[in-house]
Amino acid sequence: MKISLLLGFLFFFIALPAGAQETALVSGKVSPVVESRFFFPHNWIRGYTDFDVAPPHNEPDLGRCVFPQPPDAGGSNSGCTAYARYLISGYLEIQPIGRTFARHLFFFFEPTFSFGRNIPQVSYLASMEPMGFDRSIGFAFQLPKGFQFRVTQHQFDYLGRYSKYLGPADLRTNGPYGLYTTVGVRWSFGGYSQAGKTY
Repeated sequence: MKISLLLGFLFFFIALPAGAQETALVSGKVSPVVESRFFFPHNWIRGYTDFDVAPPHNEPDLGRCVFPQPPDAGGSNSGCTAYARYLISGYLEIQPIGRTFARHLFFFFEPTFSFGRNIPQVSYLASMEPMGFDRSIGFAFQLPKGFQFRVTQHQFDYLGRYSKYLGPADLRTNGPYGLYTTVGVRWSFGGYSQAGKTY
């Protein structure tokens, strides 16, 4: 249903009559935006990736475990170790249309993967065990003056052993902020994000 809605928006903008489409001119010449290919123009896919390591005593808390954690009968920790050591994240924009009013529409995907197995003040390990997958996905429409209209859905899922009950210290939440959808406006300034600029 959500994919159908996104595709419906895309085809609506493609099908606009010529009178409603823009004919941007720059110094008497047709701008590169108009001259670009209809599908997959220059810089139609863009983004970045990050790899981050949290040193001991600075682990990201995924909001899953009670702190401090109570010891079990054997005196060891409870097994709820949802404090990350490594984060792999990124941002991807896909703007497949190069002409008509639809060139202002793009889709985005922002994933973050968490890895580790730590308990603050109890256990600090270098484990790369998968913990969680945090992601935002949606579409945006570019507006003049650096503004964008954006629709975003966010979701968080635990991975591996973290998808199961972790013992008495487990709060059993569905992760940071859980599942939600937002509608908003973003303003970019100072030349930020020029690659996909169509105004």
